[in-house]
Amino acid sequence: MSDELTPQEKAHADAEAARLIADWISDNGPVATTYRDPTPVRPTGAQPVAQRGRTPMSQKAADISGVMLAAGLASLPIGGMTALVLYVVGQSNPVNLAIGAGAPVSLVVAVGITAKMISRAVREGAQGVAQAASAMPPGEVHHHHTGPSYIENRNLHVNTDTRWLGKTHNEIHG
Repeated sequence: MSDELTPQEKAHADAEAARLIADWISDNGPVATTYRDPTPVRPTGAQPVAQRGRTPMSQKAADISGVMLAAGLASLPIGGMTALVLYVVGQSNPVNLAIGAGAPVSLVVAVGITAKMISRAVREGAQGVAQAASAMPPGEVHHHHTGPSYIENRNLHVNTDTRWLGKTHNEIHG
């Protein structure tokens, strides 16, 4: 079989090429179905209307909600795998399920409480150093009294604990 075209095929190919070129040059070709107006949009004063989908929110809130959605989606394979393992092993005991479901939550709570306590200690430590430096008396204190005098010295120690039920313990020394 040869790669040469017969005269009839060559004439048909030439006619098709001429038709395509004529369509390309002419104004009868396909017309664009969309048009974007480049002029800037003028404000009309109309109030925005809520659209379908996500509610309007700040960029930070949108980022955080995206992370929460991704984390929720990532938890599905872990739960599915756990359910499959429990089904295959046959150990679907409700107590075991409760322990397995409560362990990650208790770990997150423990880490959160620890982080809060550390941040409070750091914050109060910095405030305590500044207060101690400003409350220091001068190097030497001289009192000169003539006649009878009564000196009363009292120290009030206040300890407030707000971790569980919020109790305040006051001690007066003196």
